[in-house]
Amino acid sequence: MLVVLGNLNPAERIAFVLHDVFALSFSEISNIVGRNETATRQLASRARGRVQGAGSVEHTEEHKHKQELVEAFLAASRTGNFEKLLLVLDPNVVLHNDTSFAPVAGIPVVHGASAVAKQFSGRAQGARAVLIDGSVGIIVAPRGRMMFALKVIVVADKITEIEMIADKTRLSELDMTVISNE
Repeated sequence: MLVVLGNLNPAERIAFVLHDVFALSFSEISNIVGRNETATRQLASRARGRVQGAGSVEHTEEHKHKQELVEAFLAASRTGNFEKLLLVLDPNVVLHNDTSFAPVAGIPVVHGASAVAKQFSGRAQGARAVLIDGSVGIIVAPRGRMMFALKVIVVADKITEIEMIADKTRLSELDMTVISNE
């Protein structure tokens, strides 16, 4: 089942995703969205109602295949399996880091499968496959805190390009769809 989140305002999206996807309590979420617990509960409830009425996006074979590739990338990253990371990355893959994200501020672009694999190896514990603007991508939200999104370009069964988006304004403008395998 796919759940469309793109038509929610940022506070609704945050409350819904952190509670329903990452199982954070409303008291924890209220600190993030800057509202009291009751208002946060109402945000999530309103978002849930809007999402349930939005229908679903059809799974195409292409989306399923790209999702499987992204899931393989995430599994290899989580376990630090460098060889499996190299298998899903194109040899000439390019990673565009968002320099507003402090850990990579000095590394705007990373070229090549080996260098990109090193950046992701062992680091996807808070990551999840999603649709971003209609294409399979990744959100990274350890302990339910949205850090960044990764737009992933796949060509000929390999990841050829990854764009990191960490800027809060740009993140709020993305049309993100949670992928659920239920």
